[in-house]
Amino acid sequence: MRWRNSLRARLMLGAALMLIVFLAGAGWAVQRAHEESVRAAHFARLQTTVYLLLAAAEVDPTGALVMPAAFPDPRLSLPGSGLYASIFNVARRETWRSPSTVGVEVPLPRQVGTGQWRYEIASAAGRDYLAVGTGVTWAGKAGSVPLVLSVFEDKAAFDREIAVFERTSWAWLGGAALLLLLSQTVLLRWGLAPLREATREIRAIEHGEQTTVEGRYPVEVAALTDNLNTLIAQERLRQTRYREALSYLAHSLKTPLAVLRTAMSEPAQLPDAVAAQVTRMDDIVQHQLARAAASGASRFVPALALAPVLQRIRDSLAKVYADNGLVFTLDCAPALAWRIDEGDAFELLGNLMDNACKWARHRVAVSARREGDSLHLRIDDDGPGFGDTSAILRLHVRGDERVPGHGVGLAVVNELVASHGGELTLSRSQMGGGRVEIVLRTA
Repeated sequence: MRWRNSLRARLMLGAALMLIVFLAGAGWAVQRAHEESVRAAHFARLQTTVYLLLAAAEVDPTGALVMPAAFPDPRLSLPGSGLYASIFNVARRETWRSPSTVGVEVPLPRQVGTGQWRYEIASAAGRDYLAVGTGVTWAGKAGSVPLVLSVFEDKAAFDREIAVFERTSWAWLGGAALLLLLSQTVLLRWGLAPLREATREIRAIEHGEQTTVEGRYPVEVAALTDNLNTLIAQERLRQTRYREALSYLAHSLKTPLAVLRTAMSEPAQLPDAVAAQVTRMDDIVQHQLARAAASGASRFVPALALAPVLQRIRDSLAKVYADNGLVFTLDCAPALAWRIDEGDAFELLGNLMDNACKWARHRVAVSARREGDSLHLRIDDDGPGFGDTSAILRLHVRGDERVPGHGVGLAVVNELVASHGGELTLSRSQMGGGRVEIVLRTA
C-alpha cells in the first residue's frame, strides 16, 4: 500500500482517524448530555402542570372529584394538543381525564404512593409519552381521599427537538473536522518541508550538482544531515585513497619493472637485481594496500576497548623479540574505549610498538588516556632516539639501515593519524630513547 511508504500519508491517516474518534466521542457525549438536559426540562414542566392541576382540583362532601371548566394551561382544554392529564380517585375507582384526551388513547395512570413522584416514558396505541405522576391524600369534609395525578406529553415534540440538535451539532462537528484536517494538512506540509528540502539536496548530490547537504535544518533533521555529510566525506576520502594508491602503484612500479627488463639482458646480474626490485615492489604494495585499507575516522564504528588490543600486540611482540629480553609497561585503563576500526587500531599501535621494539635496548612503555574529546597515545623506548624526524615519516626512509625493516611503518602510521584528523609528534623520551605521541580527536 502506498500509505505505508509515505510518512506524510501515515501522519494524515493517523491524524484523521484520531480526529474522527475524538469528534465522534465528543459528539456522542454532548448529545447524551443535551438529551438528558432536555428530558429533565420537560419533566420539570410536566411537574409544574401537576401542581397546577392539584391547585385547581376539588373534592365534594361525597368524595367525588370536581374539576374546573378551564385550566391555566390552555393545551389541556384543546383536543389532541399533545398535553394530557388524568386524575384517578382511588377510593371511588373513578378517573378524570382532561378535555385534550378526546379521541386520544393515553396511558392509564399507575398506582403511586402518597408523596412519591414517578418520571417515565409510557406507551399507548403505538405512541410514546413523557409521563409524570404523583400520589396525594386529599383531606376534606369527606375525609381522606387518595388521588393519583398524571400528566402526559407526546414524546414527538421531544424527539424533534433532539433530532434538530443532533443535525446541527453533527453539521458543526463535521465542519470543524474538515477545518481541522485542512489545518493539519497545512501544518504537516510546513513541518515536513525540511525533509523535502533534504531530499532535494540528496538528489542534487546524486546528480553531481552539489557535494554536501548545505541547508540549515531543525535539530531533529540536522543530526541526520550531519551524519550524511560525514558518510559522504568518508566515502570520498576512501575513494581518493583508492585512486591515489592505484595511481601511485602504476607510477612506482614502472621503474622496478624497467630495471628488471634491463637486467634480463645481463644474466649475471639478474638474481641480485630481481631480489632488490622484488623487495622494493613488495614495500610499495604493502604501503599502498595499508593506506587504501585504512578506514579513517568514523562516528559510526562501535567504541573499541584499547587495553585488550595493546595486550595482544605486547604478547605477540614479546615472542618476536624474545631474544632481546624487553620489558613492556602498559598504562591503559581497562574501561578506556575509542571509536576506531579494529584493523586501524592494530595497524597504528602495532607499527608504533614494533618500531619501539626494534630500537629499544631493554624497555618499552606504552600509555593511553582520554582527555575530554581527545585520545592521547604515547610510546617510549630506551633506544638511541630519532634523528631526522621529518625524513623518518617519509616512505622507505629508515633511521638506521642496519636495523631490519622496510621504512614503511611510521609512514603508514602518519597517514593513519592524518586520516583520523589527529596529530603525530616525534621527540626524545625521558628513558633516553625515542618518543612517539599521538592525539586523536572525535569525528
